[in-house]
Amino acid sequence: MAFTVSSNSFKDGDYLKMTHVVSADAGFGCAGDNQSPHLKWSPAPAGTKSFAVTCYDPDAPTGSGFWHWLVVNIPPDVTELALGAGSKGGALPKGALQTRTDYGFAGYGGPCPPEGDHPHRYLFTVYAVNEMLGVKEDTPAAQIGFNLHFKTLAKATIMGLFKR
Repeated sequence: MAFTVSSNSFKDGDYLKMTHVVSADAGFGCAGDNQSPHLKWSPAPAGTKSFAVTCYDPDAPTGSGFWHWLVVNIPPDVTELALGAGSKGGALPKGALQTRTDYGFAGYGGPCPPEGDHPHRYLFTVYAVNEMLGVKEDTPAAQIGFNLHFKTLAKATIMGLFKR
C-alpha cells in the first residue's frame, strides 16, 4: 500500500481558506488566521523512526521558493496533526520540533503571495524518516531539506493553492 497524505482542511488542488493564510503580524500584507491545516497520513513504511512535515511554495519570487513550515521528529506512532498544531499555542506531539521557516521563525507561517500574482502552489509533504534528525529550532530550511533527502523512506504530498 502506498504512503498517502490527506487533510480535513482542504482537498488536493483546492484553494486554501483564510484560516490558513498568514496573519497581519507577519508584515507581508495578509490578514489570515495563520492556522496550520489538519494533515493525516498512512501507512508508515517499515523502518520509520519519525515523520517530518514541510510546507513549501515553489512559486515564490525568490529564486529558491519559500519554506512556510517545517516540523521534524514527529514520533513514528503519530498519524496526523490537528488543525492549528503548528501555529502559536498549537499542540504538536511530544518530541516534535518546528524549525526556522523563511519567515525567520520556527512554526507555521501561512501563504501570502504577492498581490496580483498567479496562484501559488503550497506543497504540504509528509516524510517517513529512517531516524530522528539531530537538528535544532534555528536549523535553516535548506539543511532540513538536505537531511530529508538522504533519510526519507517514503513521502506523500498534498497541494493547496492561494492567490490574492
